[in-house]
Amino acid sequence: MSRTEFLKTVVPFNLLPNDVIESVANLLHEVNYSKDTLIYQQEITKMKGVDIIVSGEYESFFYDSAQNKRLLEKHHSGFCYGGVSVLLNRKRSLRTVIAKKGTTVYFLHRRDFRGLCHAYDDFFHHFTSDFGRRMLNEEFAHFAKKPTSFEESFIASEQLYSRKIESIESREIIYCKTYTPVYEAAQIMSAGKISCLIVKNEQDKVVGFVTDITLRDKVLATRGDSSDPVERIMDNPVVTINVHSYVYEALLMMFSSKTRYILTEDHGVLKGIISRNKLLSEQAQSPLVYIQSVKLSLSVDELKSKWEQVPQMITQLIGRGVNAEIVNQIITTVADTIAQKVIEGVIADMGTPPAKFVFMVLGSEGRKEQTLKTDQDNAIIYEDKANEHREEVREYFLKFADTVSEKLNYIGFSFCTGGFMAKNPNWTHSLSHWKRNYESWMLESLPETVIKFSTFFDCRYIYGEMQIMEELWAFLDEKLQQPMEKLFFHMANNALQYQPPLTSFFKNIRTITVGSQEVFDIKKAMTPIVDLVRVYALKNRIFKANTGERLKALKEKGIFSETAYHELNQSYYYLMAMRLRKQASQIIHDKAEPDNYIDPTSLTKIEQVTLKEIFKTIEDFQSRIKMEYTNSLFG
Repeated sequence: MSRTEFLKTVVPFNLLPNDVIESVANLLHEVNYSKDTLIYQQEITKMKGVDIIVSGEYESFFYDSAQNKRLLEKHHSGFCYGGVSVLLNRKRSLRTVIAKKGTTVYFLHRRDFRGLCHAYDDFFHHFTSDFGRRMLNEEFAHFAKKPTSFEESFIASEQLYSRKIESIESREIIYCKTYTPVYEAAQIMSAGKISCLIVKNEQDKVVGFVTDITLRDKVLATRGDSSDPVERIMDNPVVTINVHSYVYEALLMMFSSKTRYILTEDHGVLKGIISRNKLLSEQAQSPLVYIQSVKLSLSVDELKSKWEQVPQMITQLIGRGVNAEIVNQIITTVADTIAQKVIEGVIADMGTPPAKFVFMVLGSEGRKEQTLKTDQDNAIIYEDKANEHREEVREYFLKFADTVSEKLNYIGFSFCTGGFMAKNPNWTHSLSHWKRNYESWMLESLPETVIKFSTFFDCRYIYGEMQIMEELWAFLDEKLQQPMEKLFFHMANNALQYQPPLTSFFKNIRTITVGSQEVFDIKKAMTPIVDLVRVYALKNRIFKANTGERLKALKEKGIFSETAYHELNQSYYYLMAMRLRKQASQIIHDKAEPDNYIDPTSLTKIEQVTLKEIFKTIEDFQSRIKMEYTNSLFG
């Protein structure tokens, strides 16, 4: 077979005009390999052009840090290697390649290959489109993307040597006297919910301390007399440190003295007490331990400080390649923990609620897909009470909701501009009232009521009696078994309102002008995925809150194929990672309020190509939902 005839069988050369194919055939150089040969190394070898395999085999792969071969692929006759490397990877080989013994290839020089790409769009888009699809594979993307330079580390080890004690909130010191009976000291500790009680003598000088361990080892284990004065069992020495000292100094003092508590002082005046666990948790790099430090927060101001640290944590996690779905879960867990601490504090101030209730979150927080640009979306459901108590119950929860909402706003969770908050009397009601809300939204099925239903379908319990939430879900499950074509029609229409930002022939990303920049709204680009997955979940009575969880459940039910599941799931979380990275950068580097606008020119070629493939995927699924739900209603 002649070179010209061979090229006519090779994608994408077969897209070129016949006379061009003949010209290209004359430019090819034949290369033969008589033994297995390492010809390209990932990110090292500078590509001189592209190879078209005539016969034999190429083996390509990525090396991981342990020099293991990852994503091993074998390529045969007709495969073209090097196009993506030349076009999108700074002319560096994307993968490591071994030419197997007996392989013959045609080599096309880089300048000639680039010339074809400039002259023929279809030829060029073959390489960019194929690469965009492959970048949706999480493992491929991990190895293909350029090594990420690490941002400022979230509570990293260097902070151990720069952070001062005054930046860590201490607890109030609670005292007793040396003559205080042991049982009374235990009562003081129980009432104050503390694990360390400081002992003073008659001259008001600190002389020792009593801990839970002291009581266990020196009283309970020895069957000691709980009427004895605490001076008989108290521990020493009491360790103090100046508030302007460094955290590492405090930890070294505590380890050397084997104490688990340290008193802070400023100009000779004792200010507070800090446990060793708190200091260690403040320094931990693990987000899970960080969440524990949020739980140990003592005030609304400390919770505010914790939320302000989240962008640094997110930047580091994404920089390390942590999947955006996991990052979302971490943000959500921190936000939930803060809300739970606020709720507990308000209940402590207001007293026990007069009825069982659920505090639920909605929208993106309800889906566990919270970003760094977030507002409050929440509501309260309380149990139905007898008529004579209804006003009393409602009055409590409206005041409770208002107080919680104000504190969350102060911490950094701004008021919802749409009013979807428990603070709004419309969204704090009894269970029977909430059932009527959902039923009327489903039955009316108008565009405006469907939006409310969508928002409140994305709801999730974070505090209170889970049984109330389960009763609501059971009610919805029953109602959704009835014909609901109109509801699904309007919900499907919502998923079609936003068109992915692609110009004709998918050549460029369509932008809007915001200020002096040409940008696209990445939140709106993601919304169709959220909307269409929600429709399928509702139709199949899947009461998962999270988009990823809904997708997985739909795949398991056979509603989505394995391929469709992976395309949507990977597309969604690729966009989410890009969105989180941009928002964290705005907060940390620009000291600005985060937004959802992305300037396409700020993205790498690889990112632009991947986005185009994602937008095409979204358009394909919008076509599917249009066919299944909107066309079917009107025949």
